[in-house]
Amino acid sequence: MSVANTLTDAQLEPGRGDNDGTARRRSHFLHQLLRNRKALFGLVVIVIFLLVAVLAPVLVPGDPHARVASGSRAPDLQHVFGTTQKGEDVLALLIWGSRSSLGIGFTVGILATLTGVLVGLAAAFFGRIVDDVLSVLTNIFLLIPGLPLLVILAAFLPPGPGSIVLVLVATGWAGSARVIRSQALSVRGKDYIDAAIVTGERPVVLMFREILPNMASVVMSTFLACVIFGIGAQAGLEFLGLGDVSAVSWGTNLYWSSIEGSLIRGTWWTFVPSGTCIALIAFSLAMVNYAVDDVTNPRLARRSGRRRR
Repeated sequence: MSVANTLTDAQLEPGRGDNDGTARRRSHFLHQLLRNRKALFGLVVIVIFLLVAVLAPVLVPGDPHARVASGSRAPDLQHVFGTTQKGEDVLALLIWGSRSSLGIGFTVGILATLTGVLVGLAAAFFGRIVDDVLSVLTNIFLLIPGLPLLVILAAFLPPGPGSIVLVLVATGWAGSARVIRSQALSVRGKDYIDAAIVTGERPVVLMFREILPNMASVVMSTFLACVIFGIGAQAGLEFLGLGDVSAVSWGTNLYWSSIEGSLIRGTWWTFVPSGTCIALIAFSLAMVNYAVDDVTNPRLARRSGRRRR
C-alpha cells in the first residue's frame, strides 16, 4: 500500500481544515495583542513618532539647518528645545531627524527579517546539504563580532542611507535566521506538511502558505528586534561620524552635539531630546515585543502577574 493511500482526505489536502484554524488563531492573536496594555502603550507611541516623521514638512517647513536665532540659546517659548551652537532650531532637527532614523530602522527591520525568513525557511524545509551550508553561513555571521564589523563596513562604504541599510542588514539577519529556522523545523515535522509533500505541493507554496503563517508571532518578534537594532545601530554609527554627517537624523544630531562640546559647555538641550527619542522608540518597540511574548505564551504573563502580587 502506498503512503498516499494511508492518508486521510484532510491530510491529503494541504491547509484544508488547517487554514481555518490558522486564520482563527491569527485573529485571536491580534485581538489579544490589542487588549494588552504593553502593546497599546508601545503602538500608540510608535504611531505618534511615525505621524511626526511623515508630517515633518508640514510641522516644520523649510530647511532644518537654517539659522533661526543666536547660537546655544536655551529652551524658551519661541524655541522649545533651544538652538544649537550654529543657531539651528533643535526641535526642527529632532522632527526632521525622525524621518531618517525611523525610515532606516524600519527598512532594516523589513530587509533583515525577510533575509532571515528566506534563509531560515530554506534551511528547515530542504535540510541536508542546504541546511548545512546555510547553517555554516549563519554561524559565521553570528560569530563575527558585530560592532567591529559594523565599523569596518561603514568606514569603507560611501556615506549615505543606502550604505547604512546595507551594513545593518548584512550584520543583523543572522539572528533572525537562526530563530526562524528553529521554529520552522518544528512546523516542518507536522503531519499535514508531510501530506502536502506527498501530494506534490510545490516547496515555495508549502513554505509560504503552510509553514510561515504558523510562525507569525515569531516573525513579528524578530522584526521588532531588528527595527530596534536598526535604529540604535544607525545612531551609533552616525554618532561616530561613519554616516552622512550632512544629513539630519537623531544620530547626526548627537554627532554634532559631541563635536561642539555640548556636554562640557552645559548645553544639554542639544543632545538630550535626540537621545530621549531613541530610547523612547526602542522602549515602545520592546513593549510590543514583550506583549507578543505574553500573548503567545500565557504562562509568562501569569508568572509576571504572580511576581507583582
